[in-house]
Amino acid sequence: MALIPVPEGELATIVTTLEMTRRPPLRPIPPAPLRLVRWPAPEPDKYRALFRRVGARWLWYSRLTLDDAALLVIIRDPYVQVFAAVDAAGVEVGMVELDFRHTGNCTIGYFALVPELAGRQLGRWLMAETLARAWLPGVTRVALHTCTLDHPSALNFYRAQGFVAVRRTIETFPDPRLIGLLPADAAPQLPLLASRI
Repeated sequence: MALIPVPEGELATIVTTLEMTRRPPLRPIPPAPLRLVRWPAPEPDKYRALFRRVGARWLWYSRLTLDDAALLVIIRDPYVQVFAAVDAAGVEVGMVELDFRHTGNCTIGYFALVPELAGRQLGRWLMAETLARAWLPGVTRVALHTCTLDHPSALNFYRAQGFVAVRRTIETFPDPRLIGLLPADAAPQLPLLASRI
């Protein structure tokens, strides 16, 4: 067993890939004061704002590195569906992104609610709504990735929803707080090692 140093200015995380290879049995969608709304043609700025709101706490940054043209290639692809979870006042408080670009597969690219909604049992509602949209005719596999930077309950939550872990990988990347993509106070649960640079 060895400790492997992470380069200064970078982060490392263990990514777990999970999948479902059978549609789960139909069951009622849990009640929620939210609704899931499709964004058929997301605007880059609006997409990034929601992406930051739901993901900054977990250091989501990959879509923030893309310019408008590169981002639009993904989020306006006819085989990618972007949804916002919206509260009663019409405020976007969550997001789901489904990627159908590989035949027979749906990858849940992004799935989250704003951190302020944690612990309110709304994740089960969001997952039920997500799976209802992911299992289109012809889909034989629904997959997602979670990592050790996500909410501490994420992996167990996905497993409780019927996903099975099938692979682990290690990902390293520049700390998005140090390169200006996210504010220094994002992800307060993860120490910022700026003094080492």
